[in-house]
Amino acid sequence: MSAVIDRGVGKTTVTVTSDQVSQASAVDLAALRAAVPAELAGVLIEVLRIVAAGGTVTVGSMPDELTTTAAADLLGMSRPTLMKLIRDEQIVAHKVGTHTRLNTSDVLAYRDRLREQQRAALWELREFEQAEDLDY
Repeated sequence: MSAVIDRGVGKTTVTVTSDQVSQASAVDLAALRAAVPAELAGVLIEVLRIVAAGGTVTVGSMPDELTTTAAADLLGMSRPTLMKLIRDEQIVAHKVGTHTRLNTSDVLAYRDRLREQQRAALWELREFEQAEDLDY
């Protein structure tokens, strides 16, 4: 069986069958790492892991620089909130003419730091609830 490929304007959707999903977990990862560059192998391995678990994968590319609107969308916040973070030097940005731009790697690093802080706060809250024997 082959995957269903739908080529739209600017977008290609590949739908895999259940047989292909089960085959995803049988891929020889060492052979894959040997056949393609390391970074690409990492991406493909992650795609295979998600597909094998029955998940959905969207593959896209990101530019090296983001506008403030795109960065705010990626971070799940408003543009004014992002601009405040830039002003407070919590996230690095630079000017291109009169426009503010952010390096994608800086935005992703900030997102990772933010998620780690959120996880730590959640664990702290859970520990507090357990210590106080709170049950909702």
